[in-house]
Amino acid sequence: MSWFKREENEIINESEKTVRTEGLWIKCDGCRQVIWKADLEANQYVCPKCGKHFRIDARTRIAMLLEPGYELVDLELRSTDPLQFTDLKKYSTRLDQARKKTGLNDAIINAVGQMGPHNVVLSVMEYGFIGGSMGSVVGETIARAVDRAYETKSPLVIVSASGGARMMEGIASLMQLAKVSTALTRLDEAKIPFISLMTDPTTGGVTASFAMLGDLNIAEPGALIGFAGPRVIEQTIRQKLPEGFQRSEFLLEHGFLDAVVPRTGLKDYLIRAFSFMKTS
Repeated sequence: MSWFKREENEIINESEKTVRTEGLWIKCDGCRQVIWKADLEANQYVCPKCGKHFRIDARTRIAMLLEPGYELVDLELRSTDPLQFTDLKKYSTRLDQARKKTGLNDAIINAVGQMGPHNVVLSVMEYGFIGGSMGSVVGETIARAVDRAYETKSPLVIVSASGGARMMEGIASLMQLAKVSTALTRLDEAKIPFISLMTDPTTGGVTASFAMLGDLNIAEPGALIGFAGPRVIEQTIRQKLPEGFQRSEFLLEHGFLDAVVPRTGLKDYLIRAFSFMKTS
C-alpha cells in the first residue's frame, strides 16, 4: 500500500528536551531575575544584574584564587564519632552522607600555590559538608595550614563559610577554637601575614575565634556574619534589629571589618594586600 509508509522524520522525545535544558537557567534570590548559567559562571557566580554573591564550593573558590598548578593537601583526615551521637539520625550517618555529597572527608580543604607573585597557603571551608561546621578535623586541618605558613614563611588566607562548632563532637569541637587561635599567635609573632575572608554565612564558634583574628578581616558583599543568628538575638532582647544587621556592610560600618570586597576583585585585592604587608 503506497499510502502506508514510514516517514524519515526524527522522533522527538519531549521529556528528553526538558532534561537537556534543565539547569541552564538560575533564578537570583536577590533580584528574582532569571540568569543564564554560563553568564553567572563567567562572572564568578555573582549576579550580573544585582551583584548578589552566590555561595560556591571550596574547590571552585580555590581555583578562583590560586594560579593553575596549585596542590591540595591534608585531605586524608576523617572525623570519627567519639560520642556515638544521635539526634534525628546518627552522626556517623551524617558523615557518610556528607562525604558522598561533597566528595570530601570533612568541611575544609587546604591548598598551597601561587597567588600572583606570592606563595600562599589557602584554607577554605566547605559549607556543603554539614553546614561547614567545625569539628576536630576542621580544627586540625586549619592548624596544619598555619604550620605550613609558618614553616615556609608564606602568607595565609582562611576562607570561612560555617554555621559554627559541630555539636555532635561536644567539647572536642569547642577545643578547636582555642587550638586554632593559639596556632595563629605563632604567625603574628613571626610577622607572617594572615588574611581572614568571611563569606556567607560565617557564624558561631568560627566567628568567635579565627575568623576575626586576621591582620586583615574582610568579607564578601551581603555575607551573614555573627555569633548567634538574628532571629535568636531578636527573641532574646525582644527588640527589632536594624535593617541589614549582621551583614558585611553593617559590620564594616560599625568597625568589625576592614573591607568588603566583591568577588570579582578579590584576588587582585589579596595580591596588593600581601605586597603591602611584605614591604611594610
